[in-house]
Amino acid sequence: MNEYDTELIRSILAEKGFTFTDSEQDADVILLNTCSVRENANRKIFELIHRIRHDRQGVPAIFGILGCMATNLREELISDPHLDLDLIVGPDSYKKLPDLIQKAGKEKSFDIQLSDTETYEDIYPNRESAANAWIAIMRGCNNFCSYCVVPYTRGRERSRSPKGIVNETRKLVKEGFAQVTLLGQNVNSYSYKDTRFPDLVRQVCDVEGVKRVWFTSPHPKDVADELIELIARHPKLCKHIHLPLQAGSNEVLKKKNRPYTKEHYLTIVDKLRAACPEIAITTDIIVGFPTETDEQFKDTVDVYNKVGYDSAFIFKYSPRKLTKAERDYKNDVPEKVKTERILLLNDLQQKFALQRNQAMIGKTLESLIDNIRPNAVEGRTIHNKRTQIAAKTSEIGKLRLGETLSVKIHDATPHLLKCRLADSHKNP
Repeated sequence: MNEYDTELIRSILAEKGFTFTDSEQDADVILLNTCSVRENANRKIFELIHRIRHDRQGVPAIFGILGCMATNLREELISDPHLDLDLIVGPDSYKKLPDLIQKAGKEKSFDIQLSDTETYEDIYPNRESAANAWIAIMRGCNNFCSYCVVPYTRGRERSRSPKGIVNETRKLVKEGFAQVTLLGQNVNSYSYKDTRFPDLVRQVCDVEGVKRVWFTSPHPKDVADELIELIARHPKLCKHIHLPLQAGSNEVLKKKNRPYTKEHYLTIVDKLRAACPEIAITTDIIVGFPTETDEQFKDTVDVYNKVGYDSAFIFKYSPRKLTKAERDYKNDVPEKVKTERILLLNDLQQKFALQRNQAMIGKTLESLIDNIRPNAVEGRTIHNKRTQIAAKTSEIGKLRLGETLSVKIHDATPHLLKCRLADSHKNP
């Protein structure tokens, strides 16, 4: 979502005559577009600001913080004399950036108001050439998971019109993008008048010329049977779903304000695999949530063993300002225990990822190219699995981003499928 927002910001600024530089030393204005989901993201931003100031050796510039940190940590950012920020702008105020930057040249400039209506429907993002294009179909979140700051930093849910999303997809195809990824904090809660998320996905998949469609991240509570059927049946829709579990214990899920049970989650997995046996399933896990016992953590391990995820993002719980968990619960799981749990899950994840990838050895699949290097080509299968394709220099020179190649898998790691061009591609 932050990558997409950066593309929106580039478009808004370019329209007003701003030009861009890759050099921090040459810039007159330095804007950091931020995430505030995890504490580590905040630390990185603070360290980056100090490092850039040090490297510039006193050469003045307008420094600004954009995005979620602007709304989550507004008081600290405004008052911290060591940061000395000129500009603080929240995620719903990007259209005001040109004027705010001009103002910041004379006095500090802040706009952190959230909106119930802003979707940036009228802004076409300034994208760089690539195989995939992000499309934010909605903004904000209404879930209020007890550990999550997003509803406070990005506001309430509001969805874009399906007509605008489909038209943006058509334009992207004309510009040469092969894949579109639909984005939302809770992407499958999308709703615009009579159009629900499965309806929108079908409309985007049916756009002539688009090769692949993916979406992230859905919420288990909103996974409809129509969506499962669409994943299984539509040839353009990726056979992959990122399905955040967060915890396997029903008691912990309730405290996290995740409105599903372990049993319901596993039922969704069963439905997905019954409809589409080849589907790749990935997840998010937070370990060490306040009061989580060893027995409750075992429920998470149990789900891991039953699902056998293709990949997972696993994090230690850290309190986030404004959230219910930060207000109501003591961060009482020792750091050592959190580390032990995350290491255990990482070991499990490596095992399952390797097993699932090794099961694909010998298969011939289509890989959509998204990176071309001098001695290898990288892409993704329709299961959203990373491929590394060995090819001769003479062959590589003829390839293009967004092209699909027929490849045969000959080896695998937990994170990569190693492939060669299939005979059908080499000798069409």
